[in-house]
Amino acid sequence: MKDLSLSLEARAKIFKALGHPTRLMFVDALANSELCVCHLQEMAGNDMSTVSKHLSVLKEAGVVQDEKRGTFVYYSLKLPCVIDFMQCLSEGDCG
Repeated sequence: MKDLSLSLEARAKIFKALGHPTRLMFVDALANSELCVCHLQEMAGNDMSTVSKHLSVLKEAGVVQDEKRGTFVYYSLKLPCVIDFMQCLSEGDCG
């Protein structure tokens, strides 16, 4: 029962992480390719601290991962199945 509880908590964390329009926009953008945090900031039109907080929530939930290259940080999807789920919801055909 403990394993099920942990699994439910992990899934709830993912749903919570996806529960903001900016974070959904980031996941959509990362579905196509990895992106530098500077591109995500430009896309969102927010200050860097706000963008970093959104990315931190997604990373903590295991949805995205980051890689530092010199002075740049690149993000990519760590949980690509989330795209299938979001597409299913958009099309209204999840069954």
